[in-house]
Amino acid sequence: MRVLLAFDKFKDSLSAPAACELTAAALRAAHPDWTLDLCPLADGGEGFCEILTHAAGGTVETHPVTGPRGATTSATIGFVPLNNIPAAARTLLSLDLSNGSLDIPPTVAVVEMATASGLALLAPDQRDPWQTTTLGTGELIRLAAARPGVVAILLGVGGSATSELGLGALAALGLQFHSAGSSVVSSPIPAHWPQITRLSGRLPTSLPPIRIACDVTNPLLGPRGAAATYGPQKGLRPADLARLDHESARLALLLCAHTGRPDTLMDAPGAGAAGGISFGLMAAADAKLLPGFDLVSAWLDLERKLAAADLVITGEGRFDDTSLTGKGPGAVAARALALGKPVHVFAGAVTASAPTPAALSLHAITPAGLPLADALRTAPALLTAAVRNNL
Repeated sequence: MRVLLAFDKFKDSLSAPAACELTAAALRAAHPDWTLDLCPLADGGEGFCEILTHAAGGTVETHPVTGPRGATTSATIGFVPLNNIPAAARTLLSLDLSNGSLDIPPTVAVVEMATASGLALLAPDQRDPWQTTTLGTGELIRLAAARPGVVAILLGVGGSATSELGLGALAALGLQFHSAGSSVVSSPIPAHWPQITRLSGRLPTSLPPIRIACDVTNPLLGPRGAAATYGPQKGLRPADLARLDHESARLALLLCAHTGRPDTLMDAPGAGAAGGISFGLMAAADAKLLPGFDLVSAWLDLERKLAAADLVITGEGRFDDTSLTGKGPGAVAARALALGKPVHVFAGAVTASAPTPAALSLHAITPAGLPLADALRTAPALLTAAVRNNL
């Protein structure tokens, strides 16, 4: 029996690699003759850098950078030899290497916004999009760009604590923000935006192409925009929504005018991802957005692993009626079912009410009535027990 273990993270309790390892340990104890293929998933948020880098035989480095509220934090960059990346993923990256040096093997740098500017880095009482910055993410991009041989930077933008158009990142890369008196506004967080009247500076011409793994389609502004959709989870008060959206529009127009990009860029699907950092990098660095799950699937060679499996086991924090039509474990389950593979899904909570295919088994690992705090704390034991009891 060949079994594919393809878990995503259980938010606030288990990383994707940890979920795979726990399940593997339980299965090895019960079925020592089974062959296990561990394939942790990444959605652009926590784990994106390490999962993709390790999957392609790259190396992960840790660097001190500026965290979302200005304190120093440790963040990661992955460096992956381009030739180690599966061909389908290289195609999605769409790189022009005609002018590259043949003396240094080409490398792709993998940057995870969540490690530098992530919401999980802040205690709940510190979450405030008026005060948070993407400066550390820009510092990671700058460090990655300085590495010889880097031909592209792949940025995962999930799990951010910010809603500032990526202006902090752009400041780290060379843009300057000025007040009416021409003084430099050194920290372009939204709380300081009323001071900003013009921009100066340019990003270095040597900056490698930036590719952003992104599955959201939100525009920058409006009822589906960055502030309206993601602001509340980052600490935005309802009374401040209109003001943040208004100021976001004003700063976005200033950035477009400075970089010569059309205002319609604000309406591009995905411009509102991660508090608008996608918009900022598209405007100033000509970054390109890539379908995140498609890229990760190709990078992890998921299609081949699904085809080789006799049984597929996946899971995440919550599995609901939309999961089979979405990304991550739901997409893994749907594809496995289409290939005729039996699938077991283990989730912290299962709220799917629609009829499920006979080959799909859903398992909620959290006992009824268990408080959320206790469920998060005991998730490793709960997952292990659920696997042992059902497989």
